[in-house]
Amino acid sequence: MNGGDEGAESAAQASPPQPLEWKFSQVFGERTAGEEVQEVDIISAIEFDKTGDHLATGDRGGRVVLFERTDTKDHGGSRRDLERMDYSTSRHPEFRYKTEFQSHEPEFDYLKSLEIEEKINKIRWCQTANGALFLLSTNDKTIKFWKVQEKKVKKIADMNVDPSKAVGNGNVASSSNNVSPKPYLANGGSPSKEFSFPPGGIPSLRLPTVVTSNETSLVARCRRVYAHAHDYHINSISNNSDGETFISADDLRINLWNLEISNQSFNIVDVKPANMEDLTEVITSAEFHPTHCNMLAYSSSKGSIRLIDLRQSALCDSHAILFEEQEAPGSRSFFTEIIASISDIKFAKDGRHILSRDYMTLKLWDINMDSGPVATFQVHEYLRPKLCDLYENDSIFDKFECCLSGDGLRVATGSYSNLFRVFGCAPGSTEATTLEASKNPMRRQVQTPSRPSRSLSSITRVVRRESVAGSDVPGVDTNGNSFDFTTKLLHLAWHPTENSIACAAANSLYMYYA
Repeated sequence: MNGGDEGAESAAQASPPQPLEWKFSQVFGERTAGEEVQEVDIISAIEFDKTGDHLATGDRGGRVVLFERTDTKDHGGSRRDLERMDYSTSRHPEFRYKTEFQSHEPEFDYLKSLEIEEKINKIRWCQTANGALFLLSTNDKTIKFWKVQEKKVKKIADMNVDPSKAVGNGNVASSSNNVSPKPYLANGGSPSKEFSFPPGGIPSLRLPTVVTSNETSLVARCRRVYAHAHDYHINSISNNSDGETFISADDLRINLWNLEISNQSFNIVDVKPANMEDLTEVITSAEFHPTHCNMLAYSSSKGSIRLIDLRQSALCDSHAILFEEQEAPGSRSFFTEIIASISDIKFAKDGRHILSRDYMTLKLWDINMDSGPVATFQVHEYLRPKLCDLYENDSIFDKFECCLSGDGLRVATGSYSNLFRVFGCAPGSTEATTLEASKNPMRRQVQTPSRPSRSLSSITRVVRRESVAGSDVPGVDTNGNSFDFTTKLLHLAWHPTENSIACAAANSLYMYYA
């Protein structure tokens, strides 16, 4: 999609890539039939690191769980080295549990009489250094910078005490733990049955020494806490390509931080009006450009995306480029603004395109073309007749995330009934796949669509949004299955270099490859 690799681009334009056949890879935290999901275990954030060798998830209980890739380690060397050697892995990507730590705890703001829940809103990986992993995690109010590192376990050796009669880190296994009173020797010794001085005493006193064993344990340490900078709930954090700074965004403001400085941030966007009654839109998501450290984009509840340049001014209230789609005449209704609100934006790896997700659609924007999206993918068009019901049960406010493949040829987003959809966005592509977060992802597929025009999955490669007819049966999705608003797939992430997707269905993490 970028002009960097002209040969590959012209080939892609000549013939769109074949649709991918997705297969189940792994599941972590799978529920048994009838098992009740605990609220604190529901996954609320997923993120691959830049290499794709590590995956982090955050949950509503404030925990961060790390997974590491194993199928490349088994062959020795890093994945980059294997690719350099033109080594092709026949096995699918495999991850294993690495470690977990409690990132956030529930708090209470006494000044505002407000409970701050521990739920992890976003996780972002930072640059690795000296074999240690670094990441940022945030709840509604506080961002934390974590360092996860393997440390060698230290043990105590050379004790006077017989090791067979010692426990733990060299504590004498005696009855001294009992609370009943007993006679004591001078200098605090205790006559016990398990340990007694040999006749004639101990010939020499050996001080215990600490030795480093070959065993290692993973230690997560909070390096910095970035707090008290947001009056409203934080919805986004994003690393800068300079490796030194990051942004955090709430409903009305975006702040710029230096990773090394936790007590000071700079407010770079402020949309708060002098009179709050004049407030017409809020910030819903923000992300730095993947390569230009001076550019970032943020989306709003009115369905617009603003690209700003930090070189223009210290306070970037005036945008460099505004991306929005013009409303079709006569299409306005009570729900128009609600469903236009963008819940997530992502830059493509090349930085040329921005993917946005609103309630009904996925839109792909070219940053060099502000007249409208270059492609619109219908996700929830079949729900349009049910918007009133969705408003009643608050489902219309669900915030679905979106992601792009590393090569920029495909996009993905979640839906209800634990479904997610993958669309091809290369010119001429008609790829539109609906998958279920289960061990059989393709079971929801229509094998022989008799009327493809009725399929919700058809994509509209036009600037203006077009309606696609959904199912006429109420409560039934495009594939003839009843949809369930209580099971929704909000969070998913695409591996940065391979066709592999990780997605969260309640407390379960499902992984697929193609």
